[in-house]
Amino acid sequence: MRKIRHEQNENLDRWLISYADFITLLFAFFVVMYAISSVNEGKYRVLSDSLEAAFDTPPKSLYPVQVGIENARDDLSIIKLDNKSNDKVYSSIEQLKMVAESSELTEIEHEFEQAVMPQIEDDMISVKRDELWVEVEINTKLLFTSGEAELEDDAIPILQKLAGVLKKYPNSIQVEGFTDNLPINTFIFPSNWELSAARAASVVHLFMKQGVAPERMVALGFGEYRPVADNATHEGRQKNRRVVLVVLADDKARRAIDIQRSRLQKITANSGAE
Repeated sequence: MRKIRHEQNENLDRWLISYADFITLLFAFFVVMYAISSVNEGKYRVLSDSLEAAFDTPPKSLYPVQVGIENARDDLSIIKLDNKSNDKVYSSIEQLKMVAESSELTEIEHEFEQAVMPQIEDDMISVKRDELWVEVEINTKLLFTSGEAELEDDAIPILQKLAGVLKKYPNSIQVEGFTDNLPINTFIFPSNWELSAARAASVVHLFMKQGVAPERMVALGFGEYRPVADNATHEGRQKNRRVVLVVLADDKARRAIDIQRSRLQKITANSGAE
C-alpha cells in the first residue's frame, strides 16, 4: 500500500528574520556613529595632554632650569612653583624656558647687588631688573676721567667683581657707552660717538681679561643721543654720562631694549622741550 506524502506549506514570512537582523545592524551602526561624533571635551583634552607629554621631548638649551637658588640645575621635565593661593605645575617647554630665564636673572641681579653694594649706596651704580634683562648702570665718574676712555685704577676692582658674576652664567652681554651733549673734538675722539664706544670697549676688554667669553659680549657707543635726563642742567649731564652693562635673557631681548630706549628718549626729549 503506497504511503501518501503530505505536501508542507512554504513559509512566506522567513524574510522577516533577515530584515530584523539588518535593521538591528543598521541601528547599531548609527549608535556607533553618534557616539564617535559626540566627543567628551574633558576626556579629549586629557588624552591630548597625555600624548603631548609623551612625545614632546625637551630641547637642549643653554639656559639651565633653576628652582630657587640652591637647587640650581634640575631636570627640564617639570617645575613646580609656589603661587600665592595654590601651586601651579608648568609642563610646557616655553613656560619652562621663561621660568628658567626669570630665575636666572633674579639670581644675577642679587649677585650684582651684593658685589657693588657700597657703590649702590653712594648712588654711583644702580642695578635694575626687567623681565628680559638685568641692567647695571655705572656713572662714568667712577670709571674714567673727563674726555678719556682709559679706566681709572680705582674702577678696576669694581669691574672685576662684576666680571666674577658674569663668568658664572652663559647669557649674552651688552656694554653700552653714553655721554652728555657737550661736544668733544680731539685727535683720538673727534666726537662723542668715538668716546662712548671707546669707553664701552675698555670695559669689554677688562671683562675678557677676567675670563668672560668674548663671543658673549658686544660694545656699543650711543654718544649723546640716548639721554636719560635733561642736558640743560649739570645734574642731568652727569646722569647722561654713564656706562650700562646689560645681561640679556635671550637674543629677543635686544629688540625689546631698543624699543624701550627709543620710548624713553622721546619722553626725555619732550620733557626737555617743555
